[in-house]
Amino acid sequence: MTAHPALDLADTIASQLADPDTALPSPREHRQHLAYGPPGIALLHIERAANGLGSWQRAHSWLAAASRQSFTSGPASHPFYGVPAFAHALACAADHLPGSYQRALDTMDRQVKADVRRRLDTAHRRIDTGRLPKLAEFDTIRGLTGYGAYLLRRDPGSPTMRAVLDYCVLLTEPITHHDETLPGWWTETGPSGSPDDDRFPGGHANSGMAHGIGGVLALLALAARNGTVTDGHHTALRTILAWLDRWQQETGRGPAWPYWVTRGELRTGRLTPSAPRRPSWCYGTAGLARAQQLAALALGDTGRQIDAENALVAALTDPDQLKATTDNGLCHGFAGLAHVAARTADDAHPSTVGRLRAAIPALLTAVHPPDADPELTATTLIQDAKRGPGLLDGAAGTALALLAFSTAVPPRTFWDACLLIA
Repeated sequence: MTAHPALDLADTIASQLADPDTALPSPREHRQHLAYGPPGIALLHIERAANGLGSWQRAHSWLAAASRQSFTSGPASHPFYGVPAFAHALACAADHLPGSYQRALDTMDRQVKADVRRRLDTAHRRIDTGRLPKLAEFDTIRGLTGYGAYLLRRDPGSPTMRAVLDYCVLLTEPITHHDETLPGWWTETGPSGSPDDDRFPGGHANSGMAHGIGGVLALLALAARNGTVTDGHHTALRTILAWLDRWQQETGRGPAWPYWVTRGELRTGRLTPSAPRRPSWCYGTAGLARAQQLAALALGDTGRQIDAENALVAALTDPDQLKATTDNGLCHGFAGLAHVAARTADDAHPSTVGRLRAAIPALLTAVHPPDADPELTATTLIQDAKRGPGLLDGAAGTALALLAFSTAVPPRTFWDACLLIA
């Protein structure tokens, strides 16, 4: 028996996902997907091996399972699918196995940069003609922000990385559309990326980490902290922060930020009242608080940093917001909240770090109560027909969050760099 219930469950999930040939198979279309398929499950075994808790052979088996057929590149790929998704997992392993996977990574890096350049060319043509962007042009999951997350880890000083940051700066400049001034990241669709004239007439400005300007804020902040800065970089950070300040709401327990702003809300300057929403990584206060903390650290703004950290504490201890959280995954569940809290605490001001860390055990208890059977919990998570064994919504991501907490050290492999929280 291991020392901590959280580590028991992480161990059990990893054991049940030990062999890609016998573990619950994911659909064929998920084979190349970081969120749902073998590349994301490989990250669990890579992180465990880097911590001395598992074998590198298990990690290699999952990487091999993902690479049994050629990977998609070009327009059909994106940061969570195809070459970039597999490259992220491979890079996490290569960091701890000097010389391993290097030829494959070099080839993939060249392909990723070529794809990024093509995407940037398309984006600049769109900007030059005054059209609004699509979410998939710039977001973390499918767009240039997600590519930037990969390049920041692999080649932060490259011209391609600089070009992505230049694009992010341009994205924060206002755009005139139908005689109305909009933020440069305004999109004509709904949050799904498809037209939705019933709910989102005139489109929306997405705030989220997964699909909105929150991810851009985090990338710019992480790059600045890394020493990779472009012209207008700090101005762009302040522009996004000013937008979030404008739309900040008071919940009675602390500030929160909307998932999005509609055209009607923009025109009236008032948000439509809504029930409390979950404070997840992908949307809402948890991810945005971390992004704002990172931006404050990049700008040297201690007051804003403390405000962001207090906002996260408030969200993580608000019964109404936690009641709206209904699953365990990284994307929008309790494991994700715990992991964002842990990453935020790693950088927190002395006045808030204790309260951030104190909020984490209750979140993990929601995932796995101390008296629960880890075998049963692991089986239930892995076989969940909706969420499955993968990284973003499923068991592998939950296990990674539990592992980071129970080992009491930050992740060793930066597996979560794809989430732009580190």
